[in-house]
Amino acid sequence: MSTRGDGAVVEHKTSRDPAMTDVARLAGVSHQTVSRVLNGHPNVREQTRLRVRAAIAELGYRPNKAARALVTGRSQLIGVVAQNSTLYGPASLLAAFEAAAAEAGFAVSVGRVNVLDRNSISDAVERHRDQRVAGIVVIAPTASANDAVGDVSAGIPLVTVDGDPERSTPLVTVDQAAGAFAATTHLLEAGHRTVWHVSGPSDWFDSLGRIRGWRSALETAGLEVPPVVPADWSAASGYRAGQMLARMPEVTAIFAANDHLALGILRAMSERGRRVPHDVSIVGFDDVPEAAYFIPPLTTIRPDFHAVAKETLELLLAQVGDGDVGASQRTVAPTLVKRDSVAPPTQ
Repeated sequence: MSTRGDGAVVEHKTSRDPAMTDVARLAGVSHQTVSRVLNGHPNVREQTRLRVRAAIAELGYRPNKAARALVTGRSQLIGVVAQNSTLYGPASLLAAFEAAAAEAGFAVSVGRVNVLDRNSISDAVERHRDQRVAGIVVIAPTASANDAVGDVSAGIPLVTVDGDPERSTPLVTVDQAAGAFAATTHLLEAGHRTVWHVSGPSDWFDSLGRIRGWRSALETAGLEVPPVVPADWSAASGYRAGQMLARMPEVTAIFAANDHLALGILRAMSERGRRVPHDVSIVGFDDVPEAAYFIPPLTTIRPDFHAVAKETLELLLAQVGDGDVGASQRTVAPTLVKRDSVAPPTQ
């Protein structure tokens, strides 16, 4: 209190943020009813729900997320387990998921692991559990990571991204086989008699799916299926594969498992004097930002990482809201991006 100049006593109100009890008082309901409205409880009359929402808006009330987490056992936090990698695909998936989660009002805690094995993933999952996350997403593109996901105990919403399509767990993935089929078919439609494939690592589901799609396109066309040329995801590996293929005049079309492999192949062909696309046509996968600036600009397959992120979030939140969704799996079709690295064969 203080005294004005005329001697009157003035009481100063303490400034504070509005509380749930303030909302309840203004709406004429109990604080339990306000809590039910905030948590989306179905047993609240629509008229009451609207009155509570109006009071929330008028007071500018913001729920205390920490307190809410104590009551529900969950937070507005989603845990993601991902490999500590700069590979374009996994990094793009992670960035897209963080953006989708933020738009839905969730923060993301990323547990990065150096190796995608049982111990590393299990430790990362337990750290997320300690944070009382609402759910967990595991980006599990390899066989070892997928096996580790199977060890995660029940009781928490979980979605795997780019995991094994044969596993009966919630999964979202790019349709790798469909993308590879489209890439190979595009080369065949240009007039090539067969298509060679430089693959990614043999323990990656992305790589295996792209091999299946490539082989299926050739078998569907009744054409010869050449042996797979094994590689990893790097441009250096593509360059080594390209050095071998450049010495083989019968090779006129190549589907590379990613754009970095295609970049290495382009250099090897150039050094050998084999022009792309005049002598050899090449299609990649991923549509990295630089692909349009390769020489020549690279025809490639573009995965929709934002769609994968959206489907992953929807599948995870369905578990948060309704419980177990069983073996729900979703695939996202990629797109063929035509540029200048494909042409009809000259021989």
